[in-house]
Amino acid sequence: MPRLPRLNLIDIPQHIVQVGHNNLPCFYGEEDYQFYLTSLRNAADQYRVEVHAYVLLPNMVQIIATPRVPDGISSMMQSLGRRYVQFVNHKYKRSGTLWAGRYKSSLIDSDAYLLTCYRYVELRPLYLGLADSLGAYQWSSFNHHASNEESDVITDHRLYQELGETPQQRAEAYRKLFRYRFDRRLLEYIAETIKLGQILGGDVFKDKIEQIANQRVRPLKRGRPRKNTKRNSTTDSPVTARADSAPAVNTELIPPLKEKPEEVGRATGEEKTVTMDTGV
Repeated sequence: MPRLPRLNLIDIPQHIVQVGHNNLPCFYGEEDYQFYLTSLRNAADQYRVEVHAYVLLPNMVQIIATPRVPDGISSMMQSLGRRYVQFVNHKYKRSGTLWAGRYKSSLIDSDAYLLTCYRYVELRPLYLGLADSLGAYQWSSFNHHASNEESDVITDHRLYQELGETPQQRAEAYRKLFRYRFDRRLLEYIAETIKLGQILGGDVFKDKIEQIANQRVRPLKRGRPRKNTKRNSTTDSPVTARADSAPAVNTELIPPLKEKPEEVGRATGEEKTVTMDTGV
């Protein structure tokens, strides 16, 4: 299925993913992670992008951010990518590309999915077996949200701030979100939207985006559209058959299954039990 045109709309959060070339590592040591975060903060400030959540994995970065100016995210990612590649090539005496093409992105219906995307992003180290607990992995925004460890990269979104009146209340409410296992269908739905550059949201939200962007955001149905045909009635008046032009599937919200408790490690005061997941 072809990717839809990428949208860069102000004031609407995006889920951003950039992967290392051929899935090879793009971080080799602690200094690399730190340099990337510093560069992310500087680029976000320069291009007026608010970063809400992130995770840096050995071969991938995932970011949730809201642009406040047109093309803010694309400008931020281009600047960040060039600066980090120059740093890595110089440090390790290498040349050539570091990333597998351009970054992928998906607009997020914030009221329905934003905090779910926070969880999706920040759980990656556990799903990939990179840490024994969420709090033990230092290259994500989890500790900022769940443990009151201030990050100079993060700008809190309105929905996170509404979790409580104080930082302690917000952190406690946020930790409670991790007590339940992610529904597998929801995981796959989020991964599919970012892979195909589709919108993460329901039909009402997609209608809104189509009005703002003045372009189609739903994928077309596969195959050739059915041609209009005519049939004669007893009065010989032509009747036009309906064209089968309904949008493809995957435009509806996926209802979550009844979730089971999941322990997510010392960061939330419990031991973790999760399964491996090597997808986006």
